[in-house]
Amino acid sequence: MPSRRRAGSIYQRCECRGDDGKLLGATCPKLKRKNHGAPAIRMELPLSAEGTRRTFRRTGYENVTVAQGDLSRLQAILDLAGDDPDDRRRVGDLLHALGKSRAALPDPTEVSRKLGVGVPLDGSTTVGDWLDHVMANKKTRTTTNHGYGSHIRVHLKPALGHLRLDRLGVGHCQDMFNAIDDRNDVVRAENAARREQEARARWTKPGRPPAKERERLAAERAKLAEMPPYRRITGPATKQAVRRTLRMALNRAIAEQLITFNAAAHVELTAAGRPKGLLWTDERVARWRETGEKPGPVMVWTPAQLGAFLDAAEADPLYAFFHLVAHHGLRRGEGVGQNWTDFSPERKEIRVSAEIVVDGWTPIETAPKTDGSAGLVKVDAGTVRVLLEHRERQQRDRAAWNARAAEERAQGRQTADWTDTGKMFAAEDGSWLHPDAVSKAFRRISDGAGLPPINLRDLRHGAAALVKAGGGDLHDAKVKLRHSTITLTSDTYMELFQEYEDELTEKAAAVVPRARRGGGAPVRASGDKEPDPA
Repeated sequence: MPSRRRAGSIYQRCECRGDDGKLLGATCPKLKRKNHGAPAIRMELPLSAEGTRRTFRRTGYENVTVAQGDLSRLQAILDLAGDDPDDRRRVGDLLHALGKSRAALPDPTEVSRKLGVGVPLDGSTTVGDWLDHVMANKKTRTTTNHGYGSHIRVHLKPALGHLRLDRLGVGHCQDMFNAIDDRNDVVRAENAARREQEARARWTKPGRPPAKERERLAAERAKLAEMPPYRRITGPATKQAVRRTLRMALNRAIAEQLITFNAAAHVELTAAGRPKGLLWTDERVARWRETGEKPGPVMVWTPAQLGAFLDAAEADPLYAFFHLVAHHGLRRGEGVGQNWTDFSPERKEIRVSAEIVVDGWTPIETAPKTDGSAGLVKVDAGTVRVLLEHRERQQRDRAAWNARAAEERAQGRQTADWTDTGKMFAAEDGSWLHPDAVSKAFRRISDGAGLPPINLRDLRHGAAALVKAGGGDLHDAKVKLRHSTITLTSDTYMELFQEYEDELTEKAAAVVPRARRGGGAPVRASGDKEPDPA
């Protein structure tokens, strides 16, 4: 039981007013009557933050029963705070404000919910306040929280942060996304105008431009300098992610019984299709070399192109990393975070149990993104051999580093020994390999090999293509990539698999020797004799 329970009191108070509308007070001629006046209540409140005393008073009740009901409610609300000084002050602030405004007393259950969550007790919690509260108590991965934080900072707080949480409606949310669409239109127009201005400010003819043209070009470049820089639009996928962040926060408010309706769940948005993997066919490569444009956001090398890349990477210290990712579909962070203790050459498998991701620019080690991502990956004999050779090379590098460090310490220079992190892929001194280092190495090697462009993460998509090239199906690809559902695999790779199906079908048909092709004239196979004219 709380140690400080206040009983409060009920008393009679004269409410008579004179012709001027003011209370008569002690001059009221009816004061001598025994039952004159209306019931009133009085309750001492917890001290303010400044330490001053406060009292809740309310008059004008219809009868003692109604007054006793409010007094009991006051007592119940005060009891909620117990002996916690901060909670007592917050409850006191609430009741003091209600006493001044003569607003109705809230239900103690409602006050209890808000007191436990830590939000304002007077119902004035804004969407921005609630988003801050949710993020302060969010237990998800650091990188996931950064995504939430970006959505809140860039979109949600500027558009909705000032609104009361319990008054947020579907219209408010829809207006925010409509405003995003309007900004996208502006960005597209500004980007197009900048491209046009760049063309006007560029001298495309050979040699130095004449004096008159130099003057014109200078004026065009001055205009270009005053134009807004290129900006990215907020696409359908990002808008869907922003809505997920808001929906998550509002669901939390529903769970805390602060609201009963999730406005974000009823906003209509354009569906964000998952990018489809496309194969770098000869036709697409020729088109890219002619225009410089990629056919799609997710491009996949053919086995021959992948082989050319691995041949070019074979002398690089990160060759084993690229070989493992390309053949078995590890994510970048999973590859960088792979431990030697999770590799079994005898069973030809590795266990994905950790990954290194970037928090801002700082690498941090976390568990895999999902439960499905953490698991065993079967590897082929060739990959086992590559990894074993890489381990031997790493041990030689470690010994050479320690020998140099010992020599430098003997000369008075402070040089640490090789850092044993246990990682399969490490920096020169044995410390964690920064994820961006492998991305830069990948771009350098692929550009040097003259291959059509893909991103490092597209090697994972290429691993799915290798499953198909090896005779597997979507379920085999799901297992290889450790997807949670086959729907995710199908959405991303169905078109890629169909392209491979076409290619394999044509190759299979070409295996069969035919005397005639397509109903035309007979075609002689190599070494056949010229047929008789008859």
